[in-house]
Amino acid sequence: MIEILDKTDMAILRELQRDGRLTTLELARRVNLSATPCATRVKRLENTGHITGYRALLSPHLIKRGLLVFIQVKLRNTDEAALNAFNVAMKDISDVLECHMVGGGFDYLLKLRVADMADYRVFLGGVLGEMPSVEGTHTYFVMEEVKETTVLPLD
Repeated sequence: MIEILDKTDMAILRELQRDGRLTTLELARRVNLSATPCATRVKRLENTGHITGYRALLSPHLIKRGLLVFIQVKLRNTDEAALNAFNVAMKDISDVLECHMVGGGFDYLLKLRVADMADYRVFLGGVLGEMPSVEGTHTYFVMEEVKETTVLPLD
């Protein structure tokens, strides 16, 4: 059952997306509630899965992960066993930030953060190149990050 969120719930989600470290008191002030009902609503939003976690956003360049790469991956075949094996493998690779199975001219779109071209080369040859299910790849290197956000629109 999908729970209908009211304007106050949406305001809480909006504020927490902007700053997940808000204290309950500050959040309550911003959404015009007292602290206890605000905390109750946040707990409910967590329990219903609307809020899935809290994270610190890191500077990729300061932690030596400055090269952003997108890779299209085409598999030799797309039977259930091959798809599952690829999915499991991608979940265990820390350089892979996102892995999406897509429809169209290729099977997966990967988003990677690596230190530099040498690290990318190791990933391409040592990880993807060693997977027997991979038929081919196309890589796109990001020259400029124009917009990146984790904030979902809440209309």
